[in-house]
Amino acid sequence: MSTARPSFKFRGGSFHALVVRPESPIEAWLADVDVLLARSPGFFAGKSVVIDVAGLSLTKPTFLGLLDELSRRDIRILGVEGANPADADGRVPSLVRGQADRPDPVGAPAAQTPAPAPVSSLLIDAPVRSGQAIVHPDGDVTIVGSVSSGAEIIAAGSIHVYGTLRGRVLAGAYGNQRARIFCRRLDAELIAIDGHYIVADEVEPHLRKAPIQAWLEGDELKIITMN
Repeated sequence: MSTARPSFKFRGGSFHALVVRPESPIEAWLADVDVLLARSPGFFAGKSVVIDVAGLSLTKPTFLGLLDELSRRDIRILGVEGANPADADGRVPSLVRGQADRPDPVGAPAAQTPAPAPVSSLLIDAPVRSGQAIVHPDGDVTIVGSVSSGAEIIAAGSIHVYGTLRGRVLAGAYGNQRARIFCRRLDAELIAIDGHYIVADEVEPHLRKAPIQAWLEGDELKIITMN
């Protein structure tokens, strides 16, 4: 007698998501979200989002109200970090980071720190079309060509665009304040470094259509021409 085989298989996998960290008071933070969406309506469109509420003292009603407000703004929540699983009320999964991100137990011998992996760079030798998203969590991204409106580049390190930048670029997206953005012609919908952003209508006129570099100085995003 033959044994029936299962009709499906399991495998491990990892997926990229934007992580947003609400701040108190929640009402003021949501107002900032509304400003971002007014300037860039499609910013969260089609993206999976994780909310990190670690460090916030939220009651269960406040937390559930936050989920409701994000849902009203069509922000798709993949999961939540730092919340009491009971507070989620089954609406979104509570996520836990891997063992490497957890502190050692008190009294445990200190683990030997492994050597950091070498930073890798991603080279895209073609234009990035509208609707495309390039996500590189390990280093810099270089685009030999233009980035179209509606396209998005997300990198752990710096972003170099050897063409016109019309889409959205997020450098230092995983906490790198030293990341920079370079492009030959700035016409971007949004540029951001480590969460600090500027949208098209905030770019000074002399910087538009110009070759630029952008970097963080404290909490301020700086842009200068490279002429």
